[in-house]
Amino acid sequence: MADYPELLHTVINAVEPRRLAEFYRQLLGYRYRPGDEPSVGTDADDADWLVLTNAEGRRMVAVQQTESLEPSTWPDLAVPMQLHLDFTVVDQKELVRHKLRALELGARLLLDRAEDEDEPLYVFADPAGHPFCIFVH
Repeated sequence: MADYPELLHTVINAVEPRRLAEFYRQLLGYRYRPGDEPSVGTDADDADWLVLTNAEGRRMVAVQQTESLEPSTWPDLAVPMQLHLDFTVVDQKELVRHKLRALELGARLLLDRAEDEDEPLYVFADPAGHPFCIFVH
């Protein structure tokens, strides 16, 4: 028996769960949990709960449907962050590469601190408006 609870995955709300799950699947190289893959040969997707796993099958991110979601306006505090995710890369070259990938996948750049000597980073909003960071660690 464990002494503490163990994190299973992080759950993110989205009005369009498939769109957001696909964004994170491509951005992070994750896979759909068996049974959560997009339906083949149909445009309809009524999925309201999707789970993404790493290559070993460990749950990493889940996306849950919600009827409405007001995107964060960070850094303006009118609508604060309810959650944000941090992702790390090994160096500046990888930081720039993943910035371009995130933008191609539909992220919006919120803050560019790529030239910061102590902690180069970018802050983005995902397609549903949730902020996330990619930084050199």
